[in-house]
Amino acid sequence: MNSIAKNKNRGLKLADILVTVFIAVVFGIIYRVWSSVYDLAKLAGLQMEQLTYGMWFMAATVAFLIIRKPGVALLAEVAAGFAEMVMASSYGLESLTYGIVQGLLAEIVFAAFLYRNFSLGVTCLAGLGAGIGCIAMDWFKGYMFELNAWNLTLYVVFKLISAIVITGVFAYYLVKALEKTGVTQLVRPAAKEDYEALNR
Repeated sequence: MNSIAKNKNRGLKLADILVTVFIAVVFGIIYRVWSSVYDLAKLAGLQMEQLTYGMWFMAATVAFLIIRKPGVALLAEVAAGFAEMVMASSYGLESLTYGIVQGLLAEIVFAAFLYRNFSLGVTCLAGLGAGIGCIAMDWFKGYMFELNAWNLTLYVVFKLISAIVITGVFAYYLVKALEKTGVTQLVRPAAKEDYEALNR
């Protein structure tokens, strides 16, 4: 009986979906503005703009760490991509298609840990998954074919570093900071880790 109740609690409720969509819309706005940061970094050359790319994967990890339920990472990234698209992003429909793949790869990582591990390491792996999804889409779209070996290496390595640092580390500590304010308790019950976070 307890396992049935636990499984019910792990399912997405309307409130979870609404909060996820709200988080996604906020990130959709951030994604739209972040294009200017990306363009600025591009001026430096040497694929430096790829070091900013992890911001576009963050909806998945932040939403999952806050709500901690199956499907949230994918839903958040897709909704954020859609929000960016409708705000007349220069990437158009690609904002949505990339969001689907990036969110799916992040979701697969959380699923591999049965949605029970909310550690920094798993968050970084989810960020890495989203980054790999983005690179796969870049390859499929043909964006990487014209790059020579050293330039392609910088492109891939910098994007994955960004995925780990921004989508993983930054997202993790952002949610930790929110936990200390008590905001996360509005959408999920207090867990042992939350009380530990307050005492750090």
